[in-house]
Amino acid sequence: MIETIQNRIRKFTVWRAKNIPEKNFILILSLLVGIVSGLAAIILKTAIHYSITMVDWLILHVGIAFIVFPFLGVLACYLIIRYVIKDNISHGVTRVLFSMSKQNSVIKPHNMWSSMITSTITISCGGSVGAEAPVVLTGSAIGSNLARFFKLNYRQITLMVGCGAAGAIAGIFKAPLAGMLFTLEVLMLDLTMASLVPLMIASVTATTLTYFLMGDGVLLSFNLDHAFNVENIGFYIVLGIFCGLVSLYFTRMTLYIEKIFKRFQKPVTKFLIGGGVLSLLILLFPSLWGEGYNSINTILYGEGNELFKYSLFTDIPHESIIFLLLLVILMIVKVIAMAATNGAGGVGGIFAPSLMMGSIAGFFVVSSLNQFFSLGLPESNFSLAGMAGVMAGVMHAPMTAIFLIAEITGGYDLIVPLIVTATISYLTIMVFEPHSIYTKRLAERGELLTHHKDKNVLMMLDIDKLIETEFVVVNEDYSLRHFVKIVPQSKRNIFPVVDSDGILTGVVIMENIRSIIFNTDMYDSIYVSDIMIAPPAFIEIHETMESVMNKFNKTKAWNLPVVENGKYLGFLSKSKIFNEYREMLIGFSED
Repeated sequence: MIETIQNRIRKFTVWRAKNIPEKNFILILSLLVGIVSGLAAIILKTAIHYSITMVDWLILHVGIAFIVFPFLGVLACYLIIRYVIKDNISHGVTRVLFSMSKQNSVIKPHNMWSSMITSTITISCGGSVGAEAPVVLTGSAIGSNLARFFKLNYRQITLMVGCGAAGAIAGIFKAPLAGMLFTLEVLMLDLTMASLVPLMIASVTATTLTYFLMGDGVLLSFNLDHAFNVENIGFYIVLGIFCGLVSLYFTRMTLYIEKIFKRFQKPVTKFLIGGGVLSLLILLFPSLWGEGYNSINTILYGEGNELFKYSLFTDIPHESIIFLLLLVILMIVKVIAMAATNGAGGVGGIFAPSLMMGSIAGFFVVSSLNQFFSLGLPESNFSLAGMAGVMAGVMHAPMTAIFLIAEITGGYDLIVPLIVTATISYLTIMVFEPHSIYTKRLAERGELLTHHKDKNVLMMLDIDKLIETEFVVVNEDYSLRHFVKIVPQSKRNIFPVVDSDGILTGVVIMENIRSIIFNTDMYDSIYVSDIMIAPPAFIEIHETMESVMNKFNKTKAWNLPVVENGKYLGFLSKSKIFNEYREMLIGFSED
C-alpha cells in the first residue's frame, strides 16, 4: 500500500515537472497553502472559542475555582509536549526563523497541529498569551511540508514557509495586507515579484476563506467618534516615544524572565513557580486572563475603568492619579504574566499581549494628558495608535503594525496617527535594541537571516557537510619509521596528530619535514610528537561560519582542523567553502 502511494507520488512529481511550468506551480501551491493555513487559523479560533465557553461553564456551574485553571492548562500542555509531541514547540516565530536559517526551511510535520492543540489549552485555561505565534508556526509548517512533498528546492520551500505564515496571520486576523507584510518584515523574505505574488495569493485566499466560513465581523470593535486632528500630531509623537520605551521593557523583561526559567532544571519547578505567579497575578488583575482582546475592546468602547472590574481596585475613580498608577502596574505585570505562562510550560505568543500593552499604553498617555491638561483628547484613537506603536516596537515591524491595526478595527481613517506612532516607536526602540524579540535570540547565536544575501548564504553553510575526513590520522607516539610507512596511504600533505584519547594535539605538514624524512638513521630516534606543529587555529564543530571565515582570514590558512571538545573530526578547506558558497549564492539569486 505504502509503496503504491509512493510510486504514484513519484509519477505525479515527474508529470508535474513535465507539464506545469515551475512558476505556475508555485502560484498553484501558494493558493493551496493559503487554503490550508486559513483553515488552520479558523480551526484554532473556533477551538479557543468553544474551549473558553466550556471553562466558563465549569467555573459558573460546577464551581471549580477559576484560579485552578492556569495550573491545569500548563500542566496539560507539559504532559502533551513531554509524552506525545516529544519536541520543543515554544517560540513559534523564532522557530520558523531558525528553520529558515539552519534547517533548510524544514519544519517537522507535527508542528502542523501540535501548537494549535497546546495553545488552545493554554489560552482557554487563562494563560496570558496569544494564539498568533502558534498559528504562524502551524501555517509555516504546512507550507514547508507541502513544498517538501512536491520535492521543491530550498528557495521554493522557504517561499512556501512564508506563504503559510502570511496565510495564518491573514486568516486569524482577516488582514491580508498584514499577513503579507509580516512575512516580509518579520520573516525577512526578499521582496521580489517572484515572492510577492505567491504571498498575496496565500494571504487573500486565507482571508477570503475566513470571511466565507466565519462572517465579516472584525476582531476589535471600533467606531470613529473623533476624526484625526492634525493639531494633535505632537501628542501622537509623544505616544510613539512612550510606546517605544514600553516595547523595550516588553522585550527585555520577556527575555530576562526566560533566562530565569532556564535556570530551573526540573519541569515541576517551572510549573509550580510559573503557574503560581500567573494565578496570583490573575487574582489581582482578572483582565490578565487569556489573550486580552476583551480588555482591548473595553478600552475602545470608552470603558477603561472596567479594566479593574472584579479586582481589589474596582472602585478606583477613572480620573485619579491612583488609576493612572494602576495602568502602569497593569502594563508591568502583563509581561510577567505572559512570560510566566510560557515559562511554566504553556504555549502562546506575544501578538495579543503586545496589542493589549499598546492599548493600555495609549489609554495611559491620553488619560494623563486629559487629566493634567484638560485637553479632551479621544481615548479610543490613542488606544488604537498605542496598539500599533507597541507592536511596531516589539516586533520591529512598523508596516505590519500599521496595517494590522487598520484592518482588524476598520480604522483606516486614523492611518496618519497610526503611521506616526508606529514609526516613532520603532525609531525609539532601535536606539536601544537593534533586534526584535523574535530575532534577538538568533542574532546572539549568529543564526539570523537578514536581507543581505551574501551573509545569509555564509551563515547557511553547514560545517558538518563541509568537513573533509580523507586525511590519514597518526598518533603522536608513532616513530618516524612508522610514519613513513603510512605516508603513501594519504593523498593529502597534512596529517592530523592525536593522542590515545583522540584529542588533536597537532599536525604534520610534509613540506616541513622533507629534510629529515629521507634520513633513515633518524627513523627510530624521532617521533611524530617531535615533528608535528600546532595548527594556526582550531574550529569547533558548532562555530558559526562567520567565525570560521574570520579564522581563515586571520591565519591565512587554506585548511584548518575541526574538533569537538578537543577531539579530531576532520578539516575544513577554504576552497571548498568558497565553491559551496558560490553555488548557493547562484541559487539564492535565481527568481
